[in-house]
Amino acid sequence: MNLKRHIPNFVTLLNLMSGCIAVLFAVNGVFDMAALFVFLGIFFDFFDGLLARKLNVQSPLGIQLDSLADMVTSGLVPGIVMYKLIAMSYGTDGFFSHALTWDMDGKHIAEGSLNFIPLIGLFITLASAYRLAKFNLDEDQQTYFKGLPTPANAIMILSLPLILNYEQELWVVQLLLNPWFLIILTLISCYLLNANVKLFALKFKNWSLKDNMMRYGFLITVLVLLFILKLVAIPLIIFLYILLSLFNQKSIH
Repeated sequence: MNLKRHIPNFVTLLNLMSGCIAVLFAVNGVFDMAALFVFLGIFFDFFDGLLARKLNVQSPLGIQLDSLADMVTSGLVPGIVMYKLIAMSYGTDGFFSHALTWDMDGKHIAEGSLNFIPLIGLFITLASAYRLAKFNLDEDQQTYFKGLPTPANAIMILSLPLILNYEQELWVVQLLLNPWFLIILTLISCYLLNANVKLFALKFKNWSLKDNMMRYGFLITVLVLLFILKLVAIPLIIFLYILLSLFNQKSIH
């Protein structure tokens, strides 16, 4: 039995396990831990493909398993987080707000109101599933991405509750708890995931400055923004990545 070919798949399953744990934290509103396990899952997601190439054990099974793991870690979790954030912006904990009351016989009954708007956050999960399915059928995306990769989108969405938790600027809190901002960002996220636009990948064929000027410039800018703006820099970095790709469409192949 060739155990070597199972090593990348085991790492992929670690990604899936991280995503499952992140789901549990996200559902309960523990966003910092949800973000931690999403980042851990993305770390495993990076290394499973790298290991498969290094060990020369790429397989159709590994490709499908990788997408299934990403669906949870980078698709389901950000959808739940956005759902919770939109609910918070309306002062509830979900689309069904309930309170317990008692009838004349002493039996408790649930009373509440429905607000379906937070469910819009789950559009991110649907758009992620569609994007991953397209990716599995597209043989062109080897050196670039077509549409925003689900891990990058997940990082952007997961950064929002972290900014709320750790940034003290009032205008930032008010913006991130504005339901219209969250809904518009959700729709933008869904579009970017499936946009027919080439985005450069951070894969270095060589270390030449001439061949990788855009990548080096982007990485340096990322470090500067993180140093200056800290967590607030994360969503800005994602949009900078998209803008750089748009301005350099001819050089992405």
